[in-house]
Amino acid sequence: MRSIKYVLTPLIICFLLHSCAKESNTPDSSSPDLTILYTNDEHGWISETNDAEGAAKLMGVWEDDEGYTQNSSYLILSGGDNWTGPAISTWFQGESTVATMNAMGYNAAAIGNHEFDFQVSGLRERVAQADFPYLSANIRLNSSGQIPDFAQAYVIQEVNDILVGIIGLTTTSTSYSTFPAYVEDYHFIPYGDALEEWVPQIWAEGVEIVLCVAHICGSEMRSLVPVASELNITMIGGGHCNELISEIQGDGSVALIEGGWRMDNYARLDIWYNREEMFVSDLVATTHHNQGGTPDPEVESIVTLWEVATTEALGEVIGYVESQIPRNSPQMHNLVTDSWLFSYPNADIAFTNTGGIRQDIATGDITKGDIIGVLPFNNNILELQLTGQQVVDCLDNHAVAGMTTSGGYKHTDGTAFNLDSVYSVLTTDYLYIQENNALSAYDPNPYYTEMNYHQPTVDYILSLNTDSSNPLDNYLDYSPRR
Repeated sequence: MRSIKYVLTPLIICFLLHSCAKESNTPDSSSPDLTILYTNDEHGWISETNDAEGAAKLMGVWEDDEGYTQNSSYLILSGGDNWTGPAISTWFQGESTVATMNAMGYNAAAIGNHEFDFQVSGLRERVAQADFPYLSANIRLNSSGQIPDFAQAYVIQEVNDILVGIIGLTTTSTSYSTFPAYVEDYHFIPYGDALEEWVPQIWAEGVEIVLCVAHICGSEMRSLVPVASELNITMIGGGHCNELISEIQGDGSVALIEGGWRMDNYARLDIWYNREEMFVSDLVATTHHNQGGTPDPEVESIVTLWEVATTEALGEVIGYVESQIPRNSPQMHNLVTDSWLFSYPNADIAFTNTGGIRQDIATGDITKGDIIGVLPFNNNILELQLTGQQVVDCLDNHAVAGMTTSGGYKHTDGTAFNLDSVYSVLTTDYLYIQENNALSAYDPNPYYTEMNYHQPTVDYILSLNTDSSNPLDNYLDYSPRR
């Protein structure tokens, strides 16, 4: 972190210079002075697949269509959630994703909630590996109120002879949208408070433009526009909600951008800077699809190395499916939860949050790696003793096995579901520890099965001995249970 070099008078001058109103919507020159290429929620989708172009082709699009070259007038930024997705990323705890982002020339990334998925120790390893900083100004240690050692509040970089300050923000939902125990030593202060604390310090370092990379949704970005206008922040880049956003707000002074997710899309922001009068004169924000790119050879070679490593570790074929199993389909929900009862037959009911089911199962051979991609988190299965009423209280809209609420509460075999009966119930430690349900109060002494939530699905598919003549489709339950 740079020290503060200036005091009050230069700070006032900086604010006055950067408060100049935008004079027109016409760029000062044919070429912008600074261009931002922005992705977010990459979630480890670095490989080219049947429905994703991947990192090498995205780099090719940037080089061929956007004119990107290193050491030019470009910044490549991320809104966070870089890993946890396909097995190529999840199995290696994000190492492959950071290696790819290094090769792509990323300049900075916000810390997202999923950056904590492999605990703070895993995040520290990725921060040490990265050639770019991970930014968050609103993560604080409970013990001291200070920013923890794995995060930087901001970074200053010189691009095209312009000093640019970049500050980061992390979603305040992180305390419950990642595994709560992983972040129990931290709290997340309001975004506006963090900006008001740190942005004046950034200006005091003599920067000419301030940008914000934030793992926050579009509605939260828009709510920060008045603060951004007051503090002369030129851009807020978002994440977390996987939206495509390209807006100019704050009377034309604040750009809001977000690039979808998993490298399928990206946002671009062009900035024209009046060097004589020292203010941003024009902004143009757009969003684009990752399509038609020629793979960048360096990025492609790195991705290929990790694809080989993934195949070696997880390439065992465990089954075959004739038709794709969509992530949010009844058959996917039923497959996952049925497999838990298969592996733990003493239980009566199993349920899990559908947000923990992360991708489709594609047509053809199914590998263990495919199931790691479907169920990528380090969630483990617990056994609870709950009454029928307590199950109903906690079931929410989760995927479930052993019972159905379709047409009334009953067991999947049609027998009566009793509110007063005590049932053996399987769920994840992630759901158990959430504050928005009463699971831990209903059963304060759960049994830890020591099973990762993906392993029963692997074992169940293996047990069916499916192939092209006997596909998994024959064993799926397509009926909604909720």
